[in-house]
Amino acid sequence: MSETDQDRVRDEALPLSGPAALDPLLDHVGDARYVLLGEASHGTAEYYQVRDVLTRRLIEEKGFSFVAVEGDWPDCQAVHCSVAGAPGAPDDPAEVLAGFTRWPTWMWANTDVRAFTRWLRGYNKERPARPSERRVGFFGLDVYSLWESLHAVLDHLREHDPDRVAPAIQAFRCFEPYAEDPQSYALATRFMPEGCEPQVVDLLSGLRRRAAETAVLDGSLAEFAARQNAEVLAGAERYYRAMLGSGPESWNIRDHHMADTLDRLMEHHGPAAKAVVWEHNTHIGDARATDMADAGMVNVGQLVRERHRAEGVVLVGFGSHSGTVVAADSWGDVPRVMEVPPARPGSVEDLLHRALPEGRALFVFPGPGGEGPPAAGRPEWFRRQLDHRAIGVVYHPTRERWGNYVPTVLGERYDAFCHLDRTRALTPLRPLPALSPEEQTWPAGV
Repeated sequence: MSETDQDRVRDEALPLSGPAALDPLLDHVGDARYVLLGEASHGTAEYYQVRDVLTRRLIEEKGFSFVAVEGDWPDCQAVHCSVAGAPGAPDDPAEVLAGFTRWPTWMWANTDVRAFTRWLRGYNKERPARPSERRVGFFGLDVYSLWESLHAVLDHLREHDPDRVAPAIQAFRCFEPYAEDPQSYALATRFMPEGCEPQVVDLLSGLRRRAAETAVLDGSLAEFAARQNAEVLAGAERYYRAMLGSGPESWNIRDHHMADTLDRLMEHHGPAAKAVVWEHNTHIGDARATDMADAGMVNVGQLVRERHRAEGVVLVGFGSHSGTVVAADSWGDVPRVMEVPPARPGSVEDLLHRALPEGRALFVFPGPGGEGPPAAGRPEWFRRQLDHRAIGVVYHPTRERWGNYVPTVLGERYDAFCHLDRTRALTPLRPLPALSPEEQTWPAGV
């Protein structure tokens, strides 16, 4: 990178240290209803910590309604019940997080999420619990929990609507031969293309009708959760059916599901609702500013911008030059702390490292998605396509020369970017065995 590029980076960098470091970003958020916060890996402590600080301020100063994360709905609903002080829920959210079993558990069962959820419970204790003044929630957007969501639907119907249990039993019997193994189900759909889709659609239709009826009456989270678990079941069934294909279909099913879940949560929380989203950069950075678009892929950041730009959408990316990270050598394997080598020459991370020896900086790009005229009539560094590192839960540092990077126009992919030059691995709450039979997502593990 040229000295001119480095000079421009230094001119545009805002110091990311001290109590007021995030003020420019809060100013940029303004009255936006959607703030999506990324991460360049699922195993880096500083990404979680900066998101924590920013999210607390969004909740305290701007009245954000809930945090939605790249996690499973049933697990995160249990966290929500704890942080919201629901009757019978554990007083300490760490008890719930420690019980997470789906690989990669370290994404949420770590000391940084524990600190945030404990703070959120304390914050909520000072707020009314009435539906009209809801406590701040914590919810999962992801699609993987097929069997957990099916069991949750059955339990709910048996308790609240026994006359409608039959469709759930039919769906359960359809999936039962696969012994809660999504790969077995996916392989079976090669010979039975429709799989269990008819049973799932029948179940979902009934729960959608019931949720619409009860929402008018009491806005019940229990009814909303039952409908959402059915939506997860439908999304997961489509996802696993598409998973064996070589194209982008399974990825797009997953990200559409997460964006749709976010929309349902916003509708449930009412017209004044505001959402903070925590997901990997690959999900929250607009896919149209990367080579993902060339591959026919969409993502959550793109969909939220397309659907809600008029309501205010701010996408914040993260990156680092080197350090350590928690990841695994293969899907479902035991995770470990790995060294993250210095960033590839010519990448975003390399440019920022060379320009900013102090190591930490915030960039707020002009206009939504980096829109606005270039200074002095010349393209800025953030308007050019550069490689941008993405580390998944599966990571191979030795492949940095030809993998682990996404060609990106940074100022179009994000509205702001946090550069944290050297970062360190997060701390899981407990040792993590390789328990999950889940297939790797496409592309690898983000």
